[in-house]
Amino acid sequence: MIEVNLARVQNVSVSEETLTVELEDGRTVLLPLAWYPRLVHATPAERSHWRLIGEGVGIHWPDLDEDISVENILAGRPSGESQRSFKRWLEERNARPRA
Repeated sequence: MIEVNLARVQNVSVSEETLTVELEDGRTVLLPLAWYPRLVHATPAERSHWRLIGEGVGIHWPDLDEDISVENILAGRPSGESQRSFKRWLEERNARPRA
C-alpha cells in the first residue's frame, strides 16, 4: 500500500508534455500532461499559477479550476473529470474574451 498520509507537495512544474511534482520526502513524480486535459489547454502562465491545498496534500490551479491530490498522483490516476464536464469547461473557456 502506498503511504500518502505523509506525502506532501513541495514544488510543481508543467511542461508541454509532463506534470512534475516534487514531494517533501525527496520523491519526484512525472505524469503525462495528457492525463489532465485542463492543463493541456492552459497557457504557460495558467500552468505556472498554482497553489498548495490542504497543507500540501493537493495542488490547485485557480485559473483552470483544477485540483489534483497527492493520493491520485501516487496511485497513477489520471483526471476523473467526465467528458461532458470537460467539454462544458472548454466551451465556456473559449467563449471568454481574451485579454
